[in-house]
Amino acid sequence: MQMSSKTAAAATLLAVLMTPTLARAQAMGAEPPELNPSTKKPRILEQVGVDQRIGHQVPPDLRFRDETGRDVRIGDYFGRRPVVLALAYYNCPMLCTQVLNGIVGTLKTLAFQPGRDYEVVVVSIDPREGPRLAAEKKATYVKHFDRRETAPAWHFLTGKDEHIHALAAAVGFRYQYDQNIDQFAHAAVFEILTPAGVVSHYFYGIEFAPRDVKFALIQSSGNTLGSAVDQVLLLCYHYDPASGKYGASIINAVRAGGILLIAAFGTFLFVNLRRERAQARHIEGRL
Repeated sequence: MQMSSKTAAAATLLAVLMTPTLARAQAMGAEPPELNPSTKKPRILEQVGVDQRIGHQVPPDLRFRDETGRDVRIGDYFGRRPVVLALAYYNCPMLCTQVLNGIVGTLKTLAFQPGRDYEVVVVSIDPREGPRLAAEKKATYVKHFDRRETAPAWHFLTGKDEHIHALAAAVGFRYQYDQNIDQFAHAAVFEILTPAGVVSHYFYGIEFAPRDVKFALIQSSGNTLGSAVDQVLLLCYHYDPASGKYGASIINAVRAGGILLIAAFGTFLFVNLRRERAQARHIEGRL
């Protein structure tokens, strides 16, 4: 799937956030970015975006190092729970911090817990970064999340360029390094994977609706997360990949209403049948 209006908006957000950086770089003598004559935007931003890979398997054997310096496979985090995946870089001056702040802020509002219900994996797209910096970032966000017992479920990885690119390609995350300003241009987005490591949802921007993320985790888990009420509510909503949001589904709402009606009718019949049998036994006992 090519870039939607939502991913285009994410790229526009990137352009807005990068404008002050580009201006400072030019003031310091760096070469101005090459512009597209028709759009008047830096060409590098045209190479940035998201090509959705919903249903695509992330290769489990891609190798990285975690924040302790231990060699790991991305597949080490698959198998049991959904994975909240964010590609960023730890020295990012603005956008990555905004995205990660948004992710953590949203996850804090949910009853679901990292380690029990899902894993969080952040991967640096800068091959120059290492475990020390990853550990600092992990400490910052675990503190921000304010539930230190969940720390083992937060994974901040670094790795070699080929494995970073392979992971980015697997989820359709297109980014570019701008040597003029020594920064990476990338979209504001994160993904949710199923426990098997299959891409299931994308979320764009720097603020994320808790309801949407909650529903995505429930669906990605194969509906093993959430209460019975959550399962019924989820029937009333439909995930729109283009917007990265859940919207009301009239058809599903009718289905959910039908399910509730059948359940209510079944309960009514069950209660009345028990009452009639009890009355019958009472009458027989008096004869």
